[in-house]
Amino acid sequence: MVHAAAGALACLALGHTLWHGLTDPGIALAFGALIAVGELARWGAGPPARGGAGALPGDRESAPLGVAGALAYALLGEVAGRPTSHGVLQTVAVVVAAGLIGLVPHVALGRGPALDHIARRVLTVGFAATCFQPLYNTGRLAAWIGDGTYYTCYLLGILVLTALCDAVLAAALARARTGWPYGPLLRDELRSLLGIGSAICASGLVIALATAVAGLWALPVFCLPLLLTQFSFRRYAAVRATYRQTIASLARATEIAGYTPPGHARRVAVLSRAVGRELGLGEADLNVLEYAALMHDIGQLSLVDPVTGGATAGLPSAEQRRIALLGGAVVRQTGVPAEVAVIVERQADPFREQPLPARIVRTVNAYDDLAGGDGGPGGTLRALERLRLSTAQDFEPRVVEALARVLSRPLGPA
Repeated sequence: MVHAAAGALACLALGHTLWHGLTDPGIALAFGALIAVGELARWGAGPPARGGAGALPGDRESAPLGVAGALAYALLGEVAGRPTSHGVLQTVAVVVAAGLIGLVPHVALGRGPALDHIARRVLTVGFAATCFQPLYNTGRLAAWIGDGTYYTCYLLGILVLTALCDAVLAAALARARTGWPYGPLLRDELRSLLGIGSAICASGLVIALATAVAGLWALPVFCLPLLLTQFSFRRYAAVRATYRQTIASLARATEIAGYTPPGHARRVAVLSRAVGRELGLGEADLNVLEYAALMHDIGQLSLVDPVTGGATAGLPSAEQRRIALLGGAVVRQTGVPAEVAVIVERQADPFREQPLPARIVRTVNAYDDLAGGDGGPGGTLRALERLRLSTAQDFEPRVVEALARVLSRPLGPA
């Protein structure tokens, strides 16, 4: 429904603009060029890959300059003191056309656009323009609040409402795409507003106000800082991706040495993240959980002889605790957050004394050991049955049932 609404609005806006022509074509061309440049400088089209080099911190917006330019055009009332009158539909049409032009190179390189991001862009820009353009063009806004401090506060209020609407849309689209709980998804989106979201909104407001005073020359002047910040974020994202790859490589040490089955750490990490998402953990907690799941068996490298199948559950409690503590000591040397080491160290504790992430890793690890990497329904059902029979002492029932729900449907993007 969101895609259909965005498509209908885009078609209506393009058709209306083609039929009636552009109002203030020079202004439309300048802002269209800004939006197109923002799309060209995006990290990469397509669904955001968590932790990938093509993502911003928080993975919320890959073309901040394009979004800031679009919001500025939606809230543009004057250019060098001269009133504008482009209206809502032309605003949407310029944003859609410029965005499509900026995406052409990405499509040519095989990085197709993400429909969710495009739909959100169209609807949020349309919302912002609807809140501002009709009132401004009819003179009611000037009659009600004038053009001083209250005018700026009104624009700021529109941007806050627009950002909230975008967060609601983003969470709803992610819920429809993945089946994850809506509450944690919305919470992550709202948290992201304090980071890159606030920077985009502030840039859009500054560009609109500066253009009203200084004219179109304000566009390159006030967009340059955001563009430089965007490239800085790109370097940060690349470092973060390298960091995650290093952790994954370290986790494979137990597999290479023959202590755990091939792919065990990766399977446990993917399933643990999905179970954590099912139980309502936020993005930051999910990252900690994933790192802990990747390195939960690292303490086995202290064993002289590998345990059969890498399953340490049959070892004496004291030996399990020693392996867990040694694993935590190794993890602390990698520079990951301390919470990751705590989860690894608490693997041998009674589940009632463990934090929730440790219970998740413990349950998923046991499931993978019992299923033996068998993706068939027979192995899954047998493993889940054995986990349910052990919920009184070894595994939390809530985590086991969340794992069962995750396994009952195809795994989406981790």
